[in-house]
Amino acid sequence: MTLSRQDRAALFTSLHHKDSVLALPNAWDVMSARLVELEGAEAVATTSAGVAWSLGAADGDKLDRDRAIDLVTRIVAAVSVPVTADIESGFGASAADVAETVRGIAGAGAVGVNLEDAHHGGPSPLRPIADQAERLAAAREADPDLYINARVDVYLRAVGDPAERVAATLERARAYLAAGASGIFVPGVADADTIALLAKEIDAPLNVLVGPGSPTVAELAELGVARASLGSGLSQAAYAVVQRGAREMLTSGTYTATEDALDFGTLNSSI
Repeated sequence: MTLSRQDRAALFTSLHHKDSVLALPNAWDVMSARLVELEGAEAVATTSAGVAWSLGAADGDKLDRDRAIDLVTRIVAAVSVPVTADIESGFGASAADVAETVRGIAGAGAVGVNLEDAHHGGPSPLRPIADQAERLAAAREADPDLYINARVDVYLRAVGDPAERVAATLERARAYLAAGASGIFVPGVADADTIALLAKEIDAPLNVLVGPGSPTVAELAELGVARASLGSGLSQAAYAVVQRGAREMLTSGTYTATEDALDFGTLNSSI
């Protein structure tokens, strides 16, 4: 039975309110999304960096909105689980632009977004709290059913005195939730005590970015985390194989980098 978008949105939201962590190995194209789903992921999340790189743009508000929405449309059509899209800071300068992006993402069939408060090219690393709250409110007004994962980049961009980053993160988190966010994403924090404190103090599901050296998914559950994202990690690893394989063939003339490749039939039957 095919679920309506509203039902998929409700399902996706419910995945943030379980005893276990919603583990999201982020995808960047249709095949990576299909493989993530086939391995048992309960939802598919895109990585803005991986998506941008695959489409020939740099991450950080450089990708054209229409191209991003087109990719999300194709991913939604290829999988049966809910899809959430990383839309960077909203693909536009104004709150109205953010609302337009959200309507496009909703039209593509996605049921969630990440919306960051980093201000690429701006006068400061992060947008003012009131400015970001306005952008989040516009996103909420554009789609009442959307799961809005409000990203707080205090740690990721190393803003301010390290001793004050918890307080700064909590201030932003509370303002963003008041503006209509569904959950809070704090990338760049890996210390277990800090993660536990944020999970305790933020009155909404907490999402953290994970990778080598991070607490395990089971450990994150013990700390109170609701959602864990690999971000651009898988796409970076995939491109590393491309680089190693190309270098090997063009230098030694050998091909060992492809020894662990998925076979043609597996990939061809996954679409």
